[in-house]
Amino acid sequence: MLTGRAVLRRSMRAQRGRILAAAALFTGYQAGEAAVPILIGVVIDRAVATGDAGALPVWLGLLAAAFAGLSLCWRFGMRVGTLAGVRADRELRLAVAARALDARGGGALLPGEAVSVATADARRTATVNFLVPHGIAAAVGITVAGAALLAFSVPLGLLILLGTPPLLLVVRLLSAPLERRGAAQQERAAQAAGVAADLVRGVRVVKGIGAEAAAMARYRRTSRESLDATLHTTRAEAGYSGAVIVVNGLFLALVALVGGRLAASGEITVGQLVSAVGLAQFLLAPLGTFGEITAALAAGRASAARIAGVLAAPAAVTGGDDEVTGPVSGELVLTGVRGPGLSGVDIRVAAGESVGVVVTDPAAATALLRYLNREADPESGHIGLDGVGFGSLDPAALRAAVLVSPHDADLFEGSVEENLSVRASPTADLARVAPATRVDQVAEALPAGLASAVTERGRSLSGGQRQRVALARALLADPPVLVLHDPTTAVDAVTEAGIAAGLRELRAGRTTVLLTSSPALLAEVDRVVFVDRGSVVATGTHARLMAQNPGYREAVLT
Repeated sequence: MLTGRAVLRRSMRAQRGRILAAAALFTGYQAGEAAVPILIGVVIDRAVATGDAGALPVWLGLLAAAFAGLSLCWRFGMRVGTLAGVRADRELRLAVAARALDARGGGALLPGEAVSVATADARRTATVNFLVPHGIAAAVGITVAGAALLAFSVPLGLLILLGTPPLLLVVRLLSAPLERRGAAQQERAAQAAGVAADLVRGVRVVKGIGAEAAAMARYRRTSRESLDATLHTTRAEAGYSGAVIVVNGLFLALVALVGGRLAASGEITVGQLVSAVGLAQFLLAPLGTFGEITAALAAGRASAARIAGVLAAPAAVTGGDDEVTGPVSGELVLTGVRGPGLSGVDIRVAAGESVGVVVTDPAAATALLRYLNREADPESGHIGLDGVGFGSLDPAALRAAVLVSPHDADLFEGSVEENLSVRASPTADLARVAPATRVDQVAEALPAGLASAVTERGRSLSGGQRQRVALARALLADPPVLVLHDPTTAVDAVTEAGIAAGLRELRAGRTTVLLTSSPALLAEVDRVVFVDRGSVVATGTHARLMAQNPGYREAVLT
């Protein structure tokens, strides 16, 4: 099973080159920082204390060179390290987004919760890639400082080299509560984001049924739980930071005390004492870095575990690797398909045929759309395209051949024209599609025509305008098989009749399936399949079924 540690290792392995390059540059920076107090001590002993005016410029020049080198190492190290973190963040976000789309039971995660995992958790996990080079460099800096102090005085060097491991162990123990609280806080924050996004998405329904108070109470409860978890985590972070400062301060005070006693007894020179004090101050940074890295690792592991939970979710569909080869004729066959609202449906759509499907159970329509879009597999039965089973085809290749446009198809932020051309076929003709779908009327009603801006999910357009743009977008894709679900429920009867005629003309000779109960659309298809109580009970033209089947007549007229 995929774990958080495995996610962290995989992320770091993908950025291994940049991490090593950043570590080398930061190591140069830390070595330069450690060399500065050593050089200052040498200047005092070799030039100032001896009064050698000629030696002073030489050592000052070396000091300036050390500053220039550490500055360049820091600059380029930050550049490479930041790139490693940003690239890792991008790869994690893409992986989470892809798995969230393909995971079984796509509703297991609320949309806001999935966004939280793909953004906040991915960022925390990727931050580890940026901080690991700092940790490597900090270890080198401590080693250089320890070796220098060992050269000055064995007691000082041993104090640094033997005292640092226990210090790091204490810091690690102090971070354990932070990791536990961080995981809880991230979980609560994701849940709050998920509930918020869910409520915004369904705000019209909530208002329509008068459930605003219940919805707000639910969000307040979730938000309060998230706030409480955040406050607990913040207190833990504050306590952890304070404890790390105290531990580091006590350790450095001990180093300064030992160094001072050695200088007072004459065992080290004044310059060496200055170097020792400077090195002790220098150690604040790498020791503090260890504290920061430990805290980041705690948060990163918690976030990586959440990412692992998404990535390890079983796929909604397991599919073959076969591509759709050759021209697709578009024959669609459903045999014994069972699922929610379906109890063994058999439907055959010939290549180039337009078929209407009327169902009395909304669950059946939803199931058919999910199966045809390969978002899920039926509980039993078989679906095939041109004689090849859906299960043996690559899902992405299948979706390119069979385009399913749901009733609530979303638009994207941008212009109307950009939405129309997002998947347009090279042979698509907007001049024909626009009047057939009445998108030309939408353009006339907008201030900038097709160049008019569309806000997120198309909320700046009316329901009817959104439907017409979504329908035109699907037709411009010109797939071999097009499946439409109630594409005209938000338009008036006159517009619907015009769209029905235009749809028949544009899709002539191309396989089209319409899941709808609209008489205007059903009157224009070649054949209608009536599914009642989970089974196909009648097949024929719309006119014949209206005249001979009372159940069908009731389904399309009520």
